[in-house]
Amino acid sequence: MRMLTVLLVATAALAVAVLGALVYGASRWTADTEDLRASLDAARVAVRPPRVDFGELAGLPDPVQRFFRAVLKQGQPLVSGVRLRHVGSFNMGETTDRWKPFTSDQQVVLQRPGFDWDGRIAMLPGLPVRVHDAYIAGDGILRASMLGVYTVADLRGGGPIAEGELLRFFAEAAWYPTALLPSQGTRWTPIDNRSASATSTDGPLSVVLRFAFLPDGPIDTVFAEARARTLAGRLVPTPWQGRFWNYEERGGMRVPLDGEVAWVLPDGAKPYWRGRLTEIAFDFAE
Repeated sequence: MRMLTVLLVATAALAVAVLGALVYGASRWTADTEDLRASLDAARVAVRPPRVDFGELAGLPDPVQRFFRAVLKQGQPLVSGVRLRHVGSFNMGETTDRWKPFTSDQQVVLQRPGFDWDGRIAMLPGLPVRVHDAYIAGDGILRASMLGVYTVADLRGGGPIAEGELLRFFAEAAWYPTALLPSQGTRWTPIDNRSASATSTDGPLSVVLRFAFLPDGPIDTVFAEARARTLAGRLVPTPWQGRFWNYEERGGMRVPLDGEVAWVLPDGAKPYWRGRLTEIAFDFAE
């Protein structure tokens, strides 16, 4: 009987400790998110011009012109910011597949380009890993924490980490396509009748993606020759690709509801993110 009492007391104490860590971690993570997004807003500048003008498409590669005419409308306002929510699964394994469900909330600012992805990955029941993946004022940020308390990754700065996050911002423009207009700083170079290369620059950083388009215009895939991949605690340049599908109209634009991201390894693609858009809300230029 005494042993049972001790066991019950110990179990209750453990439950209280875990609950306390969850509450404290959630509060700490919320404060961190608010700080990151305040910094994101502080770097924000007005988007100009305020409206889409198809006149600026003259001279662009044919598939790029088809893309803009398929997903945008003449005269509609340009996106200045966007809030996205996703559900899906994240592959936590470096050498073997370990898919875990996630939910995420993401804030994006178009000028100066930046975003904060706040993800919650369910590693074990009641034991989430919280992740900030962000690009703010030229810095790349990757923070991961068990329960929002115990840090498991903390990277911030320029160089490869910043380039990788700017590549992500650029690739995800399928969800905010006005960011790819020449007036917003994107430079397009023809490849063939289904694809084109695009360059985006922010301060000293410049990144390049190859966009392949569906026959009816929207983005099918994006590809980078190299993006920094975290492997055994090191950043390793690795070919990287994203794929989008299931396009529907949101905010007057055609955007994909589903996507997948993968590292392209010598033995084939290794997907690590699969998600579905559950909510998207736009801010528009005035």
